[in-house]
Amino acid sequence: MAPRATPCNTKHPHLLAFARPMSKLWDQFGAVYKIRVEETSVKNISMGLMDGKKGIVFGVANDRSLAWHIAERLHAEGAELAFTHLPPAKMERRVRILAEPLGATCIVPCDVTDDAQIKAAFQEANRQIGHLDFIIHAIAFASRSSLSNPFHKTSRADFLQAMEISAFSLVALCQHGLRYLNEGASVLTLSYLGAMKVVPQYNVMGVCKAALESSVRYLAADLGREKHIRVNAISAGPVQTLSAAGVSGFDKILRHYPQKSPLHRNIRAHEVATSGLYFLSDLSSGVTGEVHYVDAGYNTIGW
Repeated sequence: MAPRATPCNTKHPHLLAFARPMSKLWDQFGAVYKIRVEETSVKNISMGLMDGKKGIVFGVANDRSLAWHIAERLHAEGAELAFTHLPPAKMERRVRILAEPLGATCIVPCDVTDDAQIKAAFQEANRQIGHLDFIIHAIAFASRSSLSNPFHKTSRADFLQAMEISAFSLVALCQHGLRYLNEGASVLTLSYLGAMKVVPQYNVMGVCKAALESSVRYLAADLGREKHIRVNAISAGPVQTLSAAGVSGFDKILRHYPQKSPLHRNIRAHEVATSGLYFLSDLSSGVTGEVHYVDAGYNTIGW
């Protein structure tokens, strides 16, 4: 019987060197295509879960921001949205290009280190769209040196700056936004596993996220008594965002998660968005003070 023809026993063995990388490239293309189809399918599903609801989004930087993916999902479900941006004109342009196609007319500057700007943002949102049903807080910052250097070398100034922007800003938004929130409204923030476990190169941001998650619980207790307002956090697995780019070795984290997580893959941004929809809609009306992991189960693994 003649041997089965393979690239190895053909007259053109050089084709093997070409075929293997092309096969790998095709597999990668297929995986990306599948994800795009899944994301499009999810975006095209609407049940009107946010019909009549209005909210403000703090923290959209570009179209990769998790806050943006959540905002898109809320809009698809009928929500009316207001957006904030950092004061520089280029940041306004970035946000406006994304927000205006969603019908957003309230796009206001806000530096969360300035109480006057926070107050002004809520006042303008209230003037344009009325009382709010939800707030999205997706704000964090730490200097590059405080992320790359060992934690014990963090300077006082860098520590205070990171904590003010990444953790206290949630308190400030609730403080100044409370009067503009409807009874039973929802507040959502974004965290990461570094709040609970040591993650290489996350350093001071892990400490800030720990403070953020603790703040979620205390705010949930306070605001639940005040106006039955719910406060929750999503702890998302690694996703390529602007803030992730500031973490040294982030590519290694992306490669590591699929090896250890129970689902053996990284998460997708639209999965964070659908969880955001759950927390900001009436689906989670009995849930508050929680940190919800969307990380393909990685946080459950102990080896």
